[in-house]
Amino acid sequence: MNMKTVPAPSRRAILTQALTFIVALVNQRPGRELREVVLLCLLLSGGAFLQQAVADTTAARPLKIDPNLDEKSDAYMNRQSAALLAEASRTLQQLPPQFPEPRERHLGLLLLDSVLHDPQAARRPPVQTFFRTRIETALAEMEATQVHKGAQIWKLYNMGFVVRTKSVTLAFDLVSGRTAGCPDFELSSNVLARLARQCDVLFISHRHRDHAEEPMAQLFLAQGKPVVAPPQVFADRPLHASLTHLKRAAHITQSLPVQGGKQALKVVVYPGHQMGSVENNVSLVITPEGLSFAHLGDQINEGDFMVDYEWIDAVGQHHRVDVLLPPCWTNEIFRIAKGFNPRLILPGHENELGHPVDERVPFWGDAEFLQLTYPELKRSSYRTIVMTWGESVRYVPDSR
Repeated sequence: MNMKTVPAPSRRAILTQALTFIVALVNQRPGRELREVVLLCLLLSGGAFLQQAVADTTAARPLKIDPNLDEKSDAYMNRQSAALLAEASRTLQQLPPQFPEPRERHLGLLLLDSVLHDPQAARRPPVQTFFRTRIETALAEMEATQVHKGAQIWKLYNMGFVVRTKSVTLAFDLVSGRTAGCPDFELSSNVLARLARQCDVLFISHRHRDHAEEPMAQLFLAQGKPVVAPPQVFADRPLHASLTHLKRAAHITQSLPVQGGKQALKVVVYPGHQMGSVENNVSLVITPEGLSFAHLGDQINEGDFMVDYEWIDAVGQHHRVDVLLPPCWTNEIFRIAKGFNPRLILPGHENELGHPVDERVPFWGDAEFLQLTYPELKRSSYRTIVMTWGESVRYVPDSR
């Protein structure tokens, strides 16, 4: 049976009808008492009408994001972000991560630098869409990817990496993006749950929120998957007792069962730090195939605190390192590379939107920030491939 649905009248339509009725009453020239009541109704109804009209206008107008800009300039920044991100996406799709890096790809990464160094970047809808789309695309690739030789390595947000070999899938520092300071930028709970299902173990380098998130750890623990972290991580939370605390000891190999004991990883937890007071696990993980991946978290030596170089300078003498995953902003990344002597380097932590603009290390390097040697590393003979959110590379052991 077809029945025509009559839409309910809008508040504006009801108010308009009420005003028309009231005006008609006034025009009939009633007595003084009735006229006063009618005029009061007129004022109240008119006020409600104006309030609704203002609300409708406000709802239709896009909210201004940057308080230092007028509406037209702020809207322009949104349009420019959309245009530059679209161009960068096209370039990066045509020229995926590779070594050596084509100049056109480098220029595409510089476009990202320009957009992501807007102080309000995380609040701009084009940036949010760019971030979420790229991570969700990477997740779909994970769900469809089987590895038969070597490893597939996805770069997510900050220092978040997922590494898949034929036998296991490793996760490092997975986060939602909440430290960017905008809920609309964060990955959804559904995406985070799907990420956890794709992995066998989560390694958390240290306690800072852009590397360690309790909901992410809970997803792994709920699935019976180990979460390996230093003792400082979630130290005041109930789940702390459920975390795996491997011994922080240089060059010492420990065993870590995964997949309910069906597989076992060999793990060296180097006793790293972020400028002394923060325990930072530098995890060297060796898979059943014999492939090794070293994730550095926020490892940094600075000022008088230089003790970690005692083991950093010697890692390559004790263990073969296939892939090094260092933070681009650590001030001696080139020295660290020499110490680990890896076959491939995949830097992370560029353009962290939760940091002040000057601390969002760009793809162009910014050697003046902390006297970085990131540009020097990229000019060296070490095979270094620079990726952005959601990209992946295939590592084959016999390639260098």
